[in-house]
Amino acid sequence: MNYFSEKTAAQRYAKGRPYFHLFIIDRIKDFLEITERFYSALDVGCGTGLSTIALKGIAQHISGVDASVEMVALAPKETGIRYFVAAAENLPFKTNEFDLLTLSQVFHWLDPDRFLVEAARVLRPNGWLIAYDNYFSGMVTNSEFHGWYKEYLARYPVPPRREVAFTPENTAACGLRLRGRERYDNTIRFSLEGLVDYLITQSNVIALVEGRQESIEETRIWLTRVVEPMFSRVGEKEFLFNAPIWYLQRAT
Repeated sequence: MNYFSEKTAAQRYAKGRPYFHLFIIDRIKDFLEITERFYSALDVGCGTGLSTIALKGIAQHISGVDASVEMVALAPKETGIRYFVAAAENLPFKTNEFDLLTLSQVFHWLDPDRFLVEAARVLRPNGWLIAYDNYFSGMVTNSEFHGWYKEYLARYPVPPRREVAFTPENTAACGLRLRGRERYDNTIRFSLEGLVDYLITQSNVIALVEGRQESIEETRIWLTRVVEPMFSRVGEKEFLFNAPIWYLQRAT
């Protein structure tokens, strides 16, 4: 099931997802010791284009691809960026077309073996595949958050997804080499409304709302009611995110 195929889910995603991706771009620059931009890059699972736009800092010609027509329709049109609708396991690109391929918060939804073979195909020799996430981890300096978050997950359970695991063995079989992994923390500030807007973009909420088990109005009311006490009349609060990054390189 594609939890992001509905137009209503795509609209909430475009409004509520934070733009954290430049943090990742800075880490990529440091790890790869980039001194000039790649010629071509592909962002797989581009969604509404946040992760695609971020690539402008390290690539000249950028493509974004996503299986959701509705998500791609909301991606901002910018010079030097083109968008496609296709499955990650069947990319509509030529062999050896890209120097860099990125995945932001999407690998756990894919068929890993089929995708990695396809990624190796479209990458040029020595090209890079970089997968990353940004896990919602908690509210900074507020111990009440963890109790609330357990209640949130009980009401909106996380749908089944694959574990993200790259090893030298499973990547080598696809013509890729695992070159490194890192993990770092970052913080994002949300207002009460902004936090609710973000939470209703998560797949566990989408699964119930787009599955017609709960209306988006009911979701907003419940989230606002239970989250509001943690803000204590403060306009914005800091929330902690944990970002793992995996660096893979296509063999020559």
